[in-house]
Amino acid sequence: MTIYVGNLSYRATEADLRAVFADYGEVKRVVLPTDRETGRLRGFAFVDMNEDAQEDAAITELDGAEWMGRQLRVNKAKPREDNSRGSWSKKEDF
Repeated sequence: MTIYVGNLSYRATEADLRAVFADYGEVKRVVLPTDRETGRLRGFAFVDMNEDAQEDAAITELDGAEWMGRQLRVNKAKPREDNSRGSWSKKEDF
């Protein structure tokens, strides 16, 4: 399972997130997505831990908690949806 962490401070670092989630178990991976054009953090992250029980405990304890001046949204990450709706496909001439 992957944990979604939303409403993050733009000052948060991978080390900051590892430290917070380490209270609940071993952190395997932290991903902080950045904007392609500006390189600025997008205000959310994904965290993977070793065991589902550790992830569940982190979600329960951290969802709604205030951290770095913001109220965190922490839950199970949803699978990425395929966005190939054809919005960039060539339109036919009429």
